[in-house]
Amino acid sequence: MLDRRLDASALRDWARTAVSDLITHTDEIDRLNVFPVADSDTGTNMLFTMRSALAEAKSAAGSGDVTAVAAALSEGALHGARGNSGVILSQILRGLADVTASADVDTQGALADIDAALLGAALRHAVGLVVSSMGGEQIDGTIVSVLHAAAEAVEHWAADGAGLAEAVAAGADAAAEALERTPEQLAVLAEAGVVDAGGRGLLVLIDALSATVCGHAPPRRAYEPAPRPLDVNPPEPAPPQFEVMYLLDECDATALERLRTRLAELGDSVAIAASGAGLRSPAERRHEAADRYSVHVHTDNAGAAVEAGLAAGALSRIQISVLNTGRLSPGSWTRERAVLAVVDGDGAEELFRREGASVLRPDAESTDPSNGVSARQLLRALVDTGAAQVMVLPDGYVAAEELVAGCTAGIGWGIDVVALPAGSMVQGLAALAVHDPGRQAVDDGYTMARAAAGARHGSVRLATEQALTWAGTCEPGDGLGIAGDEVLVVGKDVAAAAAGLIDLLLVAGGELVTVLIGEGVDPDIAETLAEHVHWHHPGIELAAYPTGHRGDALLIGVE
Repeated sequence: MLDRRLDASALRDWARTAVSDLITHTDEIDRLNVFPVADSDTGTNMLFTMRSALAEAKSAAGSGDVTAVAAALSEGALHGARGNSGVILSQILRGLADVTASADVDTQGALADIDAALLGAALRHAVGLVVSSMGGEQIDGTIVSVLHAAAEAVEHWAADGAGLAEAVAAGADAAAEALERTPEQLAVLAEAGVVDAGGRGLLVLIDALSATVCGHAPPRRAYEPAPRPLDVNPPEPAPPQFEVMYLLDECDATALERLRTRLAELGDSVAIAASGAGLRSPAERRHEAADRYSVHVHTDNAGAAVEAGLAAGALSRIQISVLNTGRLSPGSWTRERAVLAVVDGDGAEELFRREGASVLRPDAESTDPSNGVSARQLLRALVDTGAAQVMVLPDGYVAAEELVAGCTAGIGWGIDVVALPAGSMVQGLAALAVHDPGRQAVDDGYTMARAAAGARHGSVRLATEQALTWAGTCEPGDGLGIAGDEVLVVGKDVAAAAAGLIDLLLVAGGELVTVLIGEGVDPDIAETLAEHVHWHHPGIELAAYPTGHRGDALLIGVE
């Protein structure tokens, strides 16, 4: 039997083998998935989580310190955790990272390798972390039972002085025996005729370690669901509809417990997994507490689950996915495609709706409408369109991070979301003008994006103080013509600045000037600008709309 040292290189090789073996067994594991929700994704989630761990470990490829590689695996798994099983896997890898970080190091300040005793301690620590992440309750017949058996076997053999290879082989055999017992421990598994899916995934990982350290892994039977009697099909309560996950920072212990309690009220499969100290030095890691958490819940109220996290701390990487429960499918959408425009002002809403768009308004209470739409509001609006495909026109009213989070969450709901490059409502109108729901989505999206990007645009606002600009000095009350975030025109009033800005935008040509008139601006300015265009740019059409938007006095576009 090969007895390879589990050093930094071997640990990375194990991660690669684990990913490869999970790919092979993903379908098998998914078919076993009945607990806690029969959503057929345990294998898939473990695979994606392990891939994320491997990607992070590759970033530490130059390190010969096994502690650094273990920390990278842990950090990558936490950040890329998918589903309940992914959160659990992240905690198993964190157990390895924590124990190696606290181990004795060599004279160079680095841990050379992981021996049988360290591996046993890591698995034992992982049991506690997994149980803690699930709320402190250990349920027999789950992945915890398989992990506990493996830890016990490795610890026993290590205490008897066995080498790493012997201990790993014993741990794999104990895990397989524990997996076979899971249907006896959990009624839902016995009723479905399956072993625990998470436990099966863990066995794949332990067998991958056997292959890495011992040179081979024992053959395993294919674990398939037993045939179910046709007359045994009792009605079951509808499971939760959504899976919500996010990373949580800046959260103290009291807020964390409140969050766990609130999530338990909202749904089930609650898991809150603490990060280790990341990729800091071993000395720093030994003295720092966890400062980031991966949060997971199955619920019918995804918005409330996100709100609970916001009340507890700072959120990132929000993921909202539809569970495979049959309660929401592509057939649930009432139409094929919609355009969702984020606009400000009553007139703008009327204008965009008249052109066929669904409309989302920024928060009326926000003093800055450009940051008035949250990812949660965007997600709700995407679902409310009732469309399977949604083209989003942010029009300058959605911060980039909120746009990405909201669209990503929409995709998790099963919506094909395309965010178009519209940085102003005039660009949004240009895109909407060429929208054709009869085209293929890719063609429609490309055509709309091209129209939006091709619309040169700027804005006019009033100066509130004396300042030096690219166009000269301005005084309070002057009109400022702005394009590309720079003041290019200073006029005696809004109309004069607008006329100057239109002249600049038409230097490269154009056929149509669109002017959107903001809140508090005299609508008669449209006539003044129309006359200016008539005399200075013959043949150019000007269209003006009183939109009532806040902020800029005018929004101007040229197509």
